[in-house]
Amino acid sequence: MFGLTALELARIQFGFTVSFHIIFPAITIGMASYLVVLEGLWLWKRDTVYRDLYHFWSKIFAVNFAMGVVSGLVMAYQFGTNWSYFSSFAGSITGPLLAYEVLTAFFLEAGFLGVMLFGWNRVGPGLHFFSTIMVAAGTLISATWILASNSWMQTPQGFDIVNGVVVPVNWLEVVFNPSFPYRLAHMTVAAYLATALFVGAAGAWHVLRGNDNARVRTMLSMAMWMLLFSAPVQIFIGDLHGLNTLKYQPAKIAAVEGHWENKPGEPVPLTLFGWPDMKKEETLYALQVPRLGSIILTHTWGGQFPGLKEFAPEDRPNSTVVFWSFRVMVGLGVLMLLLGLWALWLRWKGHLFQSRSFLRFATLMGPTGLIALLAGWFTTEIGRQPWVVYGVMRTKDAVSNHSALAMSSTLAAFIVVYFIVFGVGTRYMLKLVAKGPEDHEHEPTEDEHVAGRPSRPLSAAPDQMELFTSTNRHTKG
Repeated sequence: MFGLTALELARIQFGFTVSFHIIFPAITIGMASYLVVLEGLWLWKRDTVYRDLYHFWSKIFAVNFAMGVVSGLVMAYQFGTNWSYFSSFAGSITGPLLAYEVLTAFFLEAGFLGVMLFGWNRVGPGLHFFSTIMVAAGTLISATWILASNSWMQTPQGFDIVNGVVVPVNWLEVVFNPSFPYRLAHMTVAAYLATALFVGAAGAWHVLRGNDNARVRTMLSMAMWMLLFSAPVQIFIGDLHGLNTLKYQPAKIAAVEGHWENKPGEPVPLTLFGWPDMKKEETLYALQVPRLGSIILTHTWGGQFPGLKEFAPEDRPNSTVVFWSFRVMVGLGVLMLLLGLWALWLRWKGHLFQSRSFLRFATLMGPTGLIALLAGWFTTEIGRQPWVVYGVMRTKDAVSNHSALAMSSTLAAFIVVYFIVFGVGTRYMLKLVAKGPEDHEHEPTEDEHVAGRPSRPLSAAPDQMELFTSTNRHTKG
């Protein structure tokens, strides 16, 4: 396929499946916590707006959760099919960490998910709220174990190599490896940002189309508050994460910055834009800000950090890719902060729900949280190359002995199946979003659930996408 080797195809295939998978857990993490807040506010204030929003977003959560489980299973199997030498070498660490995720987080989520989705009128309010909290806790615990495994691959410690395989000697060091706290915090806040932007875009979209009511305004307002809080926190965490990466993976930072070499006694500029050329070993068309690289990455006026030329060519990440993926992530993060500040200013002026330019911007920003998350993961994973376990095992030594033809055919099959299956699931989820939250003047009873619209989350979507019909109704009215 396109002259690519089996190794390159295996990397593309894993990257493709991971890219699909990571979207759904990110929304699941943020949405579960959002549902906890909504139900808590409902129990506290008894305002039906929060209850209606809970019912509305729990449907989207259910669809998203199902797609996350399916995509995660496929990804896990690839460790054995495409990366068998990695599994043999490091499976004594990555295997137990993934097993702990299943035994703690997945079982916790599975045990309380049914009560959360179907038990609103079947159990007491306290038990139902507890179930929602447990599901949210399960998503965070799941992220903890997965990030512990990935972080160990980035900054491995707590192990010995015996007879050519990894043997854990200190599980606390394995789990709490040097990059783990920063990656966990960065990923969790990214999930909250992605969810806030998704919820905010849905609210802004409905307001633009005349579906302006208390429920829509509430979810838009809550999303903007979350965005205003999370964006600065994420920038702070990102700075700490960058300093940690510079300490333990300096080649990655050099590639991200397109920084090739230091000049004696001179501070490092920050390259805003350019085109790192791996063959010429320079960044072409560079637009630089003097000293800013030193200030950001060393927190000093004239500090230096290693350039790519200080590493052997075979040990250098692809700077062309990670240079731009990192800037996509940072650029979108700046737009998120600007959106939150714009919302704050409009809220102070009393025009949060009247500014159509703001509402259009908020709608367009809906997918940017997920795009930024993917860009961040590309930076992290491609920046680790050529290592699968940093400094310990090279990626070329981890791949299974498959032919390029086998990898090409399976990759093509994955692309077709994924776009069909998850395309249908995503379209259904967007249909639920387009329908909007319903207004219930009183608490729905069990008889009303049976006689009226089903209470099952997967049976609640309208038959047709109402993207344009609602606009037509309001226009004709």
